[in-house]
Amino acid sequence: MSAPMDSNLFHKLGLKHPLIVAPMAGGPSSPELVAAASAAGALGAMGGAYYNAAAIEAFAAQVRQQTDKPFAINLFIPHSIPEVGADQVERAAAATAHYRAELELPAPQLSAPYEEDFDAQFEAVLRVKPACFSFVFGLLSADHVREARKAGIPLIGTATTLAEARALEDSGVDAITLQGFEAGGHRGIFDAHAPDPEIGLRDLLAQSVGKIRVPLIAAGGIMTAGDIRVALQAGAQAVQMGTAFLTCTEAGTSAPYRARLLETSERRTRTTRAFSGRFARGLENRFMNEMETKGAAILPFPAQNKFTRDIRGASTAKGSADFLSLWAGTGKGDLWQGSTAALIDRLFTQ
Repeated sequence: MSAPMDSNLFHKLGLKHPLIVAPMAGGPSSPELVAAASAAGALGAMGGAYYNAAAIEAFAAQVRQQTDKPFAINLFIPHSIPEVGADQVERAAAATAHYRAELELPAPQLSAPYEEDFDAQFEAVLRVKPACFSFVFGLLSADHVREARKAGIPLIGTATTLAEARALEDSGVDAITLQGFEAGGHRGIFDAHAPDPEIGLRDLLAQSVGKIRVPLIAAGGIMTAGDIRVALQAGAQAVQMGTAFLTCTEAGTSAPYRARLLETSERRTRTTRAFSGRFARGLENRFMNEMETKGAAILPFPAQNKFTRDIRGASTAKGSADFLSLWAGTGKGDLWQGSTAALIDRLFTQ
């Protein structure tokens, strides 16, 4: 496999701050948030997993209308999708029937495909040519790595264990996001069916520094200037932060999602498969708590993600957080409600 493009990736990008504002697919990572983060000297990142090729290009165009600074695009690595039998769908429909009745939704209709066409998405990324392409859930194929190299697009993979980090390094990535168990949103575990290794960021950094040669990005539970300093002192070259930016002015976070986040600085989170079929960390709510007792009714990823989309959409429309995937990390403290630029300035001037 070809060698990484530059061991000092972040210097090459010309970032003012060693910060990636995390790609938060499904709404929070709006073009305004991505552009504002990049304009303020960090690396804004588009969560593009749920966009088709045309939407990825349209999103990138909106970002570039607002800033000429570098930004990244993030996608989900596809895996072979297990066949979802009619009996599984019937079981899932029965387990969620009372939610759909409460939300005035019709009976669910589920059919493949359950996710966007990755090859078409990747072709769009090559056309957009972002400053970086990042990904979760595994390794980019050798062919895709070669295409990114040819286009001059640096690659950032995501690891939840040292073994995953080593595999990513061997595959030719330019940097690796070490995702601690504290991180909000989807866990980057390569195998969707494997148990979560549950390795915290501090331990993951300690295991990886000195063994992984490419730059390491620390992610998980980072909320403050002090958290950033600790991660950098532990050997990370940069940090990735998502939850801290969810209530910024420019974020596309829905109204009920924002309201739940702002209820208290002691946010109760845990990981669940209830919304998408893959482990992801979010605020506890009714859907998470009740569905966790019906594990056999949860479809595999990404079928479950498509299956619950109507429930989540109706919950947002009704202004209710009861059925939303309220992704958030374990970091404590009040959330910032001002501009993205002001938060970034605050994080790096304290």
